[in-house]
Amino acid sequence: MEREGRAVGAASGELVTIGEFARLSRLSAKALRRYDELGLLRPALVDPVNGYRYYDPAQAEEARLVAWLRRIGMPLSRIGRVVALDAGAAAVEIRAYWARVEAETAARRDLAMYLVDHLSAEGRAMARIPGSTGNAGSAGGTESAGRAGAGPLVIRCAALTDTGVVRTANQDAAFAGPRLLAVADGFGEGGAEASAAAIEALKPSAWGSGDGAPSAADLLNALEDTADSASRAVREAVASCAAPDGSGTTLTAMLWTGSRLGLVHIGDSRAYLLRGGELFRITHDHSLVQSMIDDGSLSREEAASHPQRALLLKALVGEARSAQVAVASRPDVRLQEVLAGDRYLLCSDGLSAVVDEADLRAAVVAADGPDEAVRRLVGLAREAGGPDNVACAVADVVVEE
Repeated sequence: MEREGRAVGAASGELVTIGEFARLSRLSAKALRRYDELGLLRPALVDPVNGYRYYDPAQAEEARLVAWLRRIGMPLSRIGRVVALDAGAAAVEIRAYWARVEAETAARRDLAMYLVDHLSAEGRAMARIPGSTGNAGSAGGTESAGRAGAGPLVIRCAALTDTGVVRTANQDAAFAGPRLLAVADGFGEGGAEASAAAIEALKPSAWGSGDGAPSAADLLNALEDTADSASRAVREAVASCAAPDGSGTTLTAMLWTGSRLGLVHIGDSRAYLLRGGELFRITHDHSLVQSMIDDGSLSREEAASHPQRALLLKALVGEARSAQVAVASRPDVRLQEVLAGDRYLLCSDGLSAVVDEADLRAAVVAADGPDEAVRRLVGLAREAGGPDNVACAVADVVVEE
């Protein structure tokens, strides 16, 4: 009787056929059948005898939402989560997804522009060589020639972490060595293990042998491999947690080749460059509030107290299934050209979120060396209330004596 009643309902206009619903939703019947198979949009009724699908006209809005999300390139698995949310939560999820797309597009754009500049410079250099056929030479050779007589560059560095005033455990990690500078800010049950594992995974790739600087192409490949290694290390480190997708870490690191710095970055830890007395932020936060600042919907002042300021768009995490943060596991990588006299600061948000950039600059400028700089910076975070763990690393680029 129930089946007969529902069939009568379909015939009487309460439900509509798939063809009628296709016209209502402006989707093809083929697309609707596909959405049904994928579990994205189930019919209100499937006749158990002939298999005909019937839809409630009220489902048209949901069907159009699925189509729009497909149009912006959202993966099917994520669409399934979005359509199950209420309107407000769905809006947050869509914003987070699109901000991640824009961040990844920006990273690819930066890499493309670097490659254009790099290959153009190589072409000009080769054109100046008598008998050159215009084939690109190695970036390492070109740079070595450009530095002839200037003396080799090295980095002098220091790192420091602090639990802060409020927390009882420290999930931040930092490292400073002649080839590697890194900070990581762990979160969740396995946060301390995740941050330590991410940095440890970078150490074998830090070219400790020093047998010549790699070319730009080799360095980019090495950075990609290093980023993948860090992602795997974090997944393994938090695999035993009750909710591995809720544990992870940010990571901001620089690998020194002797002539260039390779940057690996994911999350909201930061890298700054002090050059000519000016402090420049050279990383972009992978966070929801940063995306809202970027699109003009939030000011920097409002971001400091936004209730979702801790929501990351990208981080290194365990296997994601139902995590509350929207994440991607692949860090951004790029190359950073250096000059003698540069000073670099890497820090977790336990410093940058509570100390403004003017005070950061003053502390970094005033310090005689990296050791003094990290002590000053941790002191500033504690004076500001120290609500979070703090990690920082500072490196000076100098001509080797």
